[in-house]
Amino acid sequence: MQVKQSKFLYIQVLIAIAIGIALGHFAPHLSVEFKPLGDLFIRMIKMMVAPIIFVTVAVGIAKAHGGAAVKLGRLGLKTILYFEIVTTLAMMAGLAVGLIFKPGHGMNVDLASMDTSAVASYRNAGHPFSTVEFLINIVPTSLIEPFYKGEMLQVLFLAVVGGLALALSGEAGTKLTEFLERVTVPLFRIVAMVMRFAPVGAFGAMAFTVGKFGVGSLKSLGLLMACFYITCAIFIVVVLGTITRLSGFSLWRILRYFKNEALIVFGCASNEAVLPALVEKLQRLGCKKAVVGLVLPMSYAMNLDGACIYYTMAIAFMSQALNIHLTWVDQFTIFGVLLLTSKGSATVTGGGFVTLAATLATVAGKVPVEAMILLLGVDRFMSEARAFTNFCGNVVATITLSRMEGSLDLEQARQVLGNPDAEPWPDQSSTTDPLATTHSTSQHSTI
Repeated sequence: MQVKQSKFLYIQVLIAIAIGIALGHFAPHLSVEFKPLGDLFIRMIKMMVAPIIFVTVAVGIAKAHGGAAVKLGRLGLKTILYFEIVTTLAMMAGLAVGLIFKPGHGMNVDLASMDTSAVASYRNAGHPFSTVEFLINIVPTSLIEPFYKGEMLQVLFLAVVGGLALALSGEAGTKLTEFLERVTVPLFRIVAMVMRFAPVGAFGAMAFTVGKFGVGSLKSLGLLMACFYITCAIFIVVVLGTITRLSGFSLWRILRYFKNEALIVFGCASNEAVLPALVEKLQRLGCKKAVVGLVLPMSYAMNLDGACIYYTMAIAFMSQALNIHLTWVDQFTIFGVLLLTSKGSATVTGGGFVTLAATLATVAGKVPVEAMILLLGVDRFMSEARAFTNFCGNVVATITLSRMEGSLDLEQARQVLGNPDAEPWPDQSSTTDPLATTHSTSQHSTI
């Protein structure tokens, strides 16, 4: 039954995306009215993200024993280091392609002759911030603030603190942990119900995009679009493919396993649309609950590979279009600023513009924020590739770090990747050590 439902959803989403593109092209005025369908689906999923992440992480830490809490701390440091390395490679790729192919060269744009009021709101939203401000923002001002604001890192902070408190609360903590563990059942049941509306959401989002901006808007910026999509594809195949190969996995098998989620991400241009489903499927794959709960939400906030490619390529494009020469010092400065501003940026459509504005505002005097008007008509079309690349990076990071920590059941992963639509494996929450793996055979074989 589950096999049929999974394949049926996959086909439904494909058909919905195709219909959305066709409607947007032939009936643009009508298609823009379907935007609420995409927004509603994303909102329904987003309402489940915070509680699922909180319960997953808190229960995983609460059930830890011995040195498991220390292992989680060590995993956190490894995770941050991994993110910095991979996102740096992504930014280097975007900048290199932008400088080599020069998609903005010859445009000779004069901003004074253009109406830049459309990006005024981004200029106001994009303001410089320091490392200290970033760290302070991780701590919420109240216990409920992260849940209604949807701040991923704040939810994760509360979950870690809550899990440690439960672990130190004796019998009362044990009973509450068992209760929270049972709560996950209806939470994931709600997610399964919402996911049935994925084709509707994908249709609404795609119809609005094509109807609002039109395929014709891509012609003048075709080289930029081509450079961005090709760079994302190369990054996924070469960088992420190499990482998965070194970890003993096949990137193709992983993407096939997450094909439903990948299509939804591409159709809705939002990573958050599939986060709860990823939590469940990664555990089914053999990744331990505590590791998934810690690495995945951090990856959503700090490991946005597609966005990092976009930022550096966009800045190179704007400087070329305005005939602004960026020295090596300017490029390294922008690069360094992006290492900070790219962390914690929004994972939904439009978030990239805010982060880009913050970066340009931080390096004031180089590329003006108003130059983003050059990207306004094409940004939404690039958000699909941006979200899909982010999605691939999130999945690969979680699996790779689980393997590095010995918190991946390799036998289970082998069987699941061999048959992605098999029945779910039993809940792993009963494992005594949430970071320990139960199988370690074939350590160097490719799955």
